[in-house]
Amino acid sequence: MRAAYRVRLVANLVNGSTLAGVLVAAAGRARLARGQDGLLIGERYRLPVPPAPAFTLGNVIMTRIERDALLGQEALLAHEARHATQFACCAGLVMLPLYFSAAGVSWVLTGDFGSRNVFERRAGLADGGYADRPLRPALARWAARAGQAPATRWRRRRQA
Repeated sequence: MRAAYRVRLVANLVNGSTLAGVLVAAAGRARLARGQDGLLIGERYRLPVPPAPAFTLGNVIMTRIERDALLGQEALLAHEARHATQFACCAGLVMLPLYFSAAGVSWVLTGDFGSRNVFERRAGLADGGYADRPLRPALARWAARAGQAPATRWRRRRQA
């Protein structure tokens, strides 16, 4: 295992996010199995929330499918592994309110929880099965008008 994955493993153990993942896997009656790079896979997760085909808490990737089927979906697995790294970088469970805030901003901007969510974008939108949706029409019109706005007085003075 690469040193970076060892650091992620230790960080997520220390910050409690992997323990939270193990507890959520148990609540969802998922069977834990070893994955690659220090990750655990909670296969056959049974709770209805979240509705995603896979999600990550710490170094635990929960999925509704079998471990071997997930290992065959390399892009999705890589996407979820990037979320494990995000948990390590965000001091563990602190990532959850940050993630949900980013999802809310994304929904306001596009009507989709993932399209403009910084965590999903950094993990790879397409790898996670997300579409890159445009801004809502009213926001797109406003942004277009703002981009065509005349120079401000400050800019005019500075140029003179």
